Amino acid sequence: MSLKRETREEICSLLINIVRSKLKEYEPETNHMPFHFRLLGRDRYAMFSFIQSMNTTFGISIWEQIAVILAKSSGFIAERQYDLLGDIDSETEKLIQRIHYELRAGTRQVNKTEEIELIRSSIKEGQPKKDPDSRVDLFVKIGDEENYFDITSAKPNMKEFSALKLKLLRWTGLRLSQNKGAKVFTRLAIPYNPYHPQPYQRWTLKGLYDLEKGEILVGEEFWNFVANDDIYEELLDVFQEAGDVLRKEIDEKFAQFRSRSD
Repeated sequence: MSLKRETREEICSLLINIVRSKLKEYEPETNHMPFHFRLLGRDRYAMFSFIQSMNTTFGISIWEQIAVILAKSSGFIAERQYDLLGDIDSETEKLIQRIHYELRAGTRQVNKTEEIELIRSSIKEGQPKKDPDSRVDLFVKIGDEENYFDITSAKPNMKEFSALKLKLLRWTGLRLSQNKGAKVFTRLAIPYNPYHPQPYQRWTLKGLYDLEKGEILVGEEFWNFVANDDIYEELLDVFQEAGDVLRKEIDEKFAQFRSRSD
């Protein structure tokens, strides 16, 4: 199977519209950086600044929007910026903190299924309250399995990986406080593998995440999962198509900076 034509067109249009909007409103953050401009060229520095701005946009919304399009095209329920309401009782909060501490200390063997069942056994029914960890980047329901994703940067450090693991544990508690029988799976998604063609093997993952059960999905694992098909290479082709459409517009935009005087 492959991406449906309408899915390709929807993703391509999304990318083109976002970049065009950025180009229209873009001005470098500062008007005078004489050393950078003389060394690199004003247009090159402007392009660098624009790419940094686009990286922020990818992290904030583009990945989520594309994932929702892919999931819905496969008939799944999907939503971005989903509010996971719930209320974790004090005893379960202590349990979650203990699990997290023991994983970090290396005194507990990581086992996602066991972690979920421990929380399920402990959790008390709670009110559907907002929690500091309530906001979920991406929610995808596949059959009766509820998947809650945090979409993170390609190279989180140890502190970030640790904090994200705690968030995933707490998401499990929040959801089960509303439905103790829910089939819940909390995951970390990394949109691309910066070490390609080598596998993603950050030392910071060791002992914290159950990689065998897919607690972290990297690059094509993630995109193929939400699309329920082997579509990763086609998705890259869609980005190429959008880039080809935008190439001239991008070049013209940054040519403007070349002619400006310092």
